[in-house]
Amino acid sequence: MSVPARLDRRKAIARLLADRTDLLVVTGLGSPTYDVAAAGDHERNFYLWGAMGGAAMTGLGLALARPSEPVLVVTGDGEMLMGMGSFATIAQKAPANLTLVVIDNELYGETGAQETHTATGADLAGIARACGIASAETIEDDAGLDRFAATLHTITDGPRVAILKVARTESAKVLVTRDGAHNKARFRLALGLPVD
Repeated sequence: MSVPARLDRRKAIARLLADRTDLLVVTGLGSPTYDVAAAGDHERNFYLWGAMGGAAMTGLGLALARPSEPVLVVTGDGEMLMGMGSFATIAQKAPANLTLVVIDNELYGETGAQETHTATGADLAGIARACGIASAETIEDDAGLDRFAATLHTITDGPRVAILKVARTESAKVLVTRDGAHNKARFRLALGLPVD
């Protein structure tokens, strides 16, 4: 099945992170982590390894704990489908500072590139809206991406969900440490918290 030309995932994530200031970033399993790391490793990035389905809820917890700081979750369509119930909890808690970006290539990239349900019509933005997240949209072009990027640090109108429709290309893996204790300690230090 051919997929129409869509956003380049690496360029899209680099655009979203280009002007970051105090943004806290949580990444989902696999390719979203590689995409964020490719845009530049940062002490305010919290990389999740082996936690499929958990990125959105980790971001929610962080947003609730740090309400004056913008929180961005970058995850994939496969992970979001697995953790779809998180949309309802996020809508109920309604943190103004939380943004979810779902990179949707319509594939389970980490398990062999099988098609996800978004390839056959599942609408993640529509599901998010049905759960009560009013600001949920699908972005398929550079103009929409630029408009969205300009609002990324706004913490008065969340939660927000953006589904980025990206091409089915495979990018080189940009590996950061998989040491969970190191990732946690680095992130806590960046937030001015003690390391246990």
